[in-house]
Amino acid sequence: MTKQKTEPLTEEEMAEWPEHGVVKLEKPFVDVRGNIQPLVDTMMKSAVMIHSKAGSLRANHYHKTDWHYCYVISGAIEYLHRPTGSEDEPEVILVKESEMVFTPPMIDHGMRFPVDTTFLTLSRNPRDQASYEADVVRVDMVSTEGLTSWKPEDGDQ
Repeated sequence: MTKQKTEPLTEEEMAEWPEHGVVKLEKPFVDVRGNIQPLVDTMMKSAVMIHSKAGSLRANHYHKTDWHYCYVISGAIEYLHRPTGSEDEPEVILVKESEMVFTPPMIDHGMRFPVDTTFLTLSRNPRDQASYEADVVRVDMVSTEGLTSWKPEDGDQ
């Protein structure tokens, strides 16, 4: 697979971002067939579904140019965040089923899973491994003690 390049951020793009944190979703369109819940109406290059086991940790990093929306399908995410470079304790937001959180670039973030959780991640940049690794910087913001976690040096498991 060829490495895809990430594009620089623009002021116009940044002006369209929602506030960092839980995103207020539009009301769903409802009729006799069911409902349609609008999530994100912007160009992106990746959509991935992630299943996380209770007691696991994901992220513990920041992105240089990538942003992502994480929509919880089932379960919950304990989303920890702080500005990149800060030594402050991270703020914790509980993102529950049918809620979505937005993470812009240059925000340290980690995700703990108190229960088995399935969520959809919608991202600006492609998620092939080469593009992802070129944009992500790992940090030790969230302690891994007592949690199941992974780093690239752990290899495939």
